[in-house]
Order: sequence, then C-alpha cells, then structure tokens
Amino acid sequence: MRYGRQMIIPEFGLPGQVTLQRSSVAVVGAGGLGCPALQYLACAGVGTLGVFDGDIVELSNLQRQVLHTEARLGMNKAESAAKAIQQINSRIKVNVYPHHLISSDAASLLAAYDAILDCTDNAPTRYLLSDTAVRLRKPLVSGAAQMLEGQLCVYNLDNTGPCYRCLFPKPPPAQAMGSCEETGILGVVTGIIGSMQALETIKILTGRHDGKPVLLIYSALGSPPLRPIKLRSRSPSCIACGSFPSATPESDYVAFCGGPTPNWVSEGLNPGDAGSRITASELGEALRVKPDSTVIDVRPPTEFGICHLPGSTNIPLKDIARIGEAVENRSPKSPIFVVCRLGNDSQVAASKIKELCPDAVVKDVIGGLRSWSKEVDQTFPIY
Repeated sequence: MRYGRQMIIPEFGLPGQVTLQRSSVAVVGAGGLGCPALQYLACAGVGTLGVFDGDIVELSNLQRQVLHTEARLGMNKAESAAKAIQQINSRIKVNVYPHHLISSDAASLLAAYDAILDCTDNAPTRYLLSDTAVRLRKPLVSGAAQMLEGQLCVYNLDNTGPCYRCLFPKPPPAQAMGSCEETGILGVVTGIIGSMQALETIKILTGRHDGKPVLLIYSALGSPPLRPIKLRSRSPSCIACGSFPSATPESDYVAFCGGPTPNWVSEGLNPGDAGSRITASELGEALRVKPDSTVIDVRPPTEFGICHLPGSTNIPLKDIARIGEAVENRSPKSPIFVVCRLGNDSQVAASKIKELCPDAVVKDVIGGLRSWSKEVDQTFPIY
C-alpha cells in the first residue's frame, strides 16, 4: 500500500521498487536542496540514505529547509533531517554524518553509496564531490539555487559524462560566491531543484535515465521556466576525468577556490582605521543630539523598504556617485554617517564619498544595522 501508486506505473513497476529498496544514496547538505531531496527519496523507498551536514538548524533556515522545525533549532542539521526522515518512513535506514566532508575521508565515506547528491552551496565542496565521484565511478546529482533561479546537472553520468571540472576548470573568486544570506532565496525554488535532484536520482537508480548529460537552468520568472543546455563530452585535458588525471584526494580544495569564504559578519565588525568608523551606540548618541544628521543607507532599495533608520536617505552602493544630491544642503561641518546591513558596503561607500566630497567628515557604522539592533534598538528588525 505504501508504494502502490508508483509501482503501478508501467515504466516503474515492482522491479523499480525493489531496485530502490536495495539502493543507497548519499546526500551531502541537509539544507534548502537536501531537505526536499531527502524527503522524496525517503517517500519513494530508497533503502539507505546517508545525510552529511556539519551545520546547525537556525531560525532563518525554516523558510526553505522543510525537514527542520522550530523544536529542533540548534540541533545538527544531519541529525534533524534524519529524525524527520524516519518519521516519514521508518522502513528505511538512515546513516547520519554530523560533520562536513573533507578530502581525507570523502572517498571512504561515499564509497558505500550508489549515487551522490551535491546539495551544498560552496565551491570547495563541489569540486571535492566531483573529484570523488569520478574516482569512485559514481553519478553526482548536483543542484544550486539563488534568488529566483536554480540549476541542475548530473556529472560523471554513466562514467562517460563530463565532471564538474570539465565545465568549470577554474573556480570563481571566493568573494564572488554570494550566499543566500547575501543575495536572498525564494524557498520554493530550492524545493523545486531539490525535488528534481531526487527525480534524477530515482531515474538513474532504476535505469530510466536517458544517459544524456544536460544542464537544466530554472528561472521562476522565465517562460518557460526550464531551459536545457546540452553539455559537451568529457574534456581530455580535465585533471579529474581526462586522459591523464592528476587530481589527488589530498588536494586543498579551499586553497584551490581562493581561500575560505569571507565571514562578512566578522569583516563588518572590524574597527578599521582610527576615526574612520563609529559604533552603533555612538551613532545613536549623535542622532539624539542632532536628529537631522545626514544618514546615508547604502543597501539596495528592497532592503531599505524592509527597515531603515528614521530620516535616513537611501542611496544604493552602486549609485553612490549621486551623493551630492543628498548632502548639498547640509552644514559644511555636519558629518555624514553611512550605514548598511553588516558594515561592509558602508566602508566602500564611505571611502568613495570622501573622494567625491573631500571637505566632508564621513563616518561609517561598525557592524551596520545589525549592531544597531543589538546596541541601540532591540526592536529594530534583523533579517
């Protein structure tokens, strides 16, 4: 009764269900992509699931990471997802790996699984998983999502399709890899891509995949929303799957990808040069003494519309050259205060304003509006 609705499909049948029961899938990442993928793989009856994640459940995750709950805030994501999966289907086996994969143990941990799902959001892990999948001769079902867009691809398909390095031999700069926290994400987009990862995996396991390597591009506002891109065959010069592979399990993937992803919260809290930055508390005192002070908010208009300081003017960082319009009527000795979300863009903007207005006293706020919420006004929204 549990699997009857899919077993009566002519292309699936009892043999397909038995194959799934005997199959095992490793899902690396139990976040926005991993949650829907795990959910549908568990519902479909995949016999063994391995869940890898070293992060904990946070409140901001619940908008899209559908296996986690308010009751499990602070719990490791792999453990939280495993609890949810076992509540969905107690017949399957779930192996929990509450840590991030590293190059020294990736191959040994993933060798036991028939397929690997890349549900992560960082370049070093993507390269690590791709190289490992090639060495283990296993398919890698990779997904990605950001803002209103996503993509899906199966790498190393049938051990003849291209790997991730074939398409992207050089990683983008670490600073260019925006996260969901920085760029935003509509939760249902991760649901669509993660569910499609589960579908591709089921097709591969049951022998229903056509074997053609394709990159699917998804756009929530596109018409049609899905666009397939036919991929070229393996690159002979690829260091992972080419004619003369040279990638090794001990490769330093973080260094290869330009170093660790910047911690923008910590970066924004850097005091900087003496006199160039002020604390949120100091800004609060300055505004108490002079409520009509010039405050420039350099966040995008959408974020400014969510919350902003009373009396502040929104000039997005990309439009900071328009600063003259906002300060032309100010007193020459009146300082210009610059704020952003975390205190990073404000530093760039303050430097530019000093170039455009050499006579101005410009101060930007350490930690941005998040520090304002902590130090001055605890009711100010954090998003």
